[in-house]
Amino acid sequence: MKLKNSYHPYAAITILFWSMAFVFTRLALQYFTVFSLGVLRYLTASVVLLIVAFATRMQPPKWKDVPWFLLAGAAGFAVYMVVFNLGSQSVSSSTGSVILATTPIITALLARAFYHEKLTGLQYAAIGVSFIGVVVLTVLRGGFTVGGGIVYMFASAFLVAVYNILQRRLTKTYTALRSTAISIFCGTVMLCVFLPGAVDEIKGAPPIQYLYILILGVFSSAVAYCAWAKALSLAKNTSSVSNYMFITPFVTTLLGLWIAGEPVELSTVVGGVLIIAGLLLFRFGDRIMKGKAKQGMDAA
Repeated sequence: MKLKNSYHPYAAITILFWSMAFVFTRLALQYFTVFSLGVLRYLTASVVLLIVAFATRMQPPKWKDVPWFLLAGAAGFAVYMVVFNLGSQSVSSSTGSVILATTPIITALLARAFYHEKLTGLQYAAIGVSFIGVVVLTVLRGGFTVGGGIVYMFASAFLVAVYNILQRRLTKTYTALRSTAISIFCGTVMLCVFLPGAVDEIKGAPPIQYLYILILGVFSSAVAYCAWAKALSLAKNTSSVSNYMFITPFVTTLLGLWIAGEPVELSTVVGGVLIIAGLLLFRFGDRIMKGKAKQGMDAA
């Protein structure tokens, strides 16, 4: 497969920018509330995508697809942000990370239910290995504690999985750029309920906070989600792309060390190895097993 027709570069770009979002979100939340930051982030993304839409003469969606875009905007942006923040009020970050790491598993199950995408036993095992890696990476660092918001966090993971499934459907008839832009526009409109508070906060924000919002809006939102939609449109099955989400905690830790000087712990190394091993097993495990089986038959 040629690189330009491969989903891997697009998925990797997305994970890099989403991992950056964790670091810069922590920095931005030193000044903004979570709701104000959310609406400012996606307003920035919408402005960038609106310029691109005019430049490319992007057409509005077909009326029959508007409900699907509204669902994508709600699941991937508006409702997800509200639900996630409700959960974050009473669930520890380590617990939340582990729960959100179930997104690829939920996505795979939804893709199997709605698109009849098949997963082999080895691929299910690979998902399990990566998930264990996430557990090692997060639980051993801070302990696995459960708060009253655990239902909200599982709902967040489910919403991201639903967004993946909706984008898989929409990119069948829309380009990745068009599908992402319209979805973000819909989600941003819903988030504007928090705009009055955001306007009050941004008036006295220090200049560095504008930079954080710019990075989050342009790279971690506009660029990242366009790349994610492109990856979903190129992959043969949704799970191949969503499985990349297992890498996010590992990459986030490395970026935290580089940008914020956060120390790297043994759990990060062990967890990261397991996460990458699971991804390699998911991607190449069946091919290797078939190759060995063929060699065995040839030898016989």
